[in-house]
Amino acid sequence: MTSIRADQHQGHPIVLVDGVCHFCQGLTKWIIKRDPEGKYHFASLQSDVAKDLLKKGNLSTDSMDTFVLIENDRYYTRSTAALRLAKGLKFPYPLLYVFILVPKFIRNAVYNWVARNRYRWFGKDEACMLPTPDIKNRFL
Repeated sequence: MTSIRADQHQGHPIVLVDGVCHFCQGLTKWIIKRDPEGKYHFASLQSDVAKDLLKKGNLSTDSMDTFVLIENDRYYTRSTAALRLAKGLKFPYPLLYVFILVPKFIRNAVYNWVARNRYRWFGKDEACMLPTPDIKNRFL
């Protein structure tokens, strides 16, 4: 499969997720259903494209438990990334952005608890999810 460079997706926020995590795969599908305009594009944290993007943002390329949103060349992680993403989805999900008022250390404590347990609760695959032809252009 040919890799699409991140610069071909300029103008679109990019979401980096753990590509082998069932929870993360489900989250990606959930986002796609609630993003009818196709604004958000995706890459697996395990991919070379994601590793290059993480390096560019001075983020670790070794950690697979960090949800990353890249928007206008700014990098958001963990709960802040999730809330900013929700803000860009169709109604009523932007209402979730009110939780940005909760102190970051509390939001990230909840995020970290879910991240630590996601494989046990939801399982994982040996390989990343392959997108269907109708959404393939949204994956890097």
